[in-house]
Amino acid sequence: MIEYRIDRRSGVAPYMQIVQQTRQALRMGRLGVGDKLPTAREVVAATAINPNTVLKAYRELEHEGLIDSRAGVGAFVRRTLGRLESSLESPLATDLRSWVMQARESELERPDIEALVKAVIDLEFECSTSTEANATEGTPS
Repeated sequence: MIEYRIDRRSGVAPYMQIVQQTRQALRMGRLGVGDKLPTAREVVAATAINPNTVLKAYRELEHEGLIDSRAGVGAFVRRTLGRLESSLESPLATDLRSWVMQARESELERPDIEALVKAVIDLEFECSTSTEANATEGTPS
């Protein structure tokens, strides 16, 4: 079962942290179809957030078609976002772990590594989007 962690200093609303952590667990295969999410009461006990915050996150996930909530029974995973290649045992994940280890050996702190990875991802997707748009319009990239 997933355990949520709320970072009050992140600037991200607690309900959105729950949504993001659930999506990540679905992508990484830590949650599968039929798995039960913690009850609102369990999340509140573990994180000291308002029960309505948990329910708001679960409503968002339900709206996205990722979970089904059943009154008095709980919330269950309806579909996953996982792909085989995103598994922690995949060659890509192994390469990424190796890169992160090199970054740490270079004395980069976690926020620095996260910022660098995000910047590269943003750049790559921006370039991919531009290339795809140009190809759709029939202009060379």
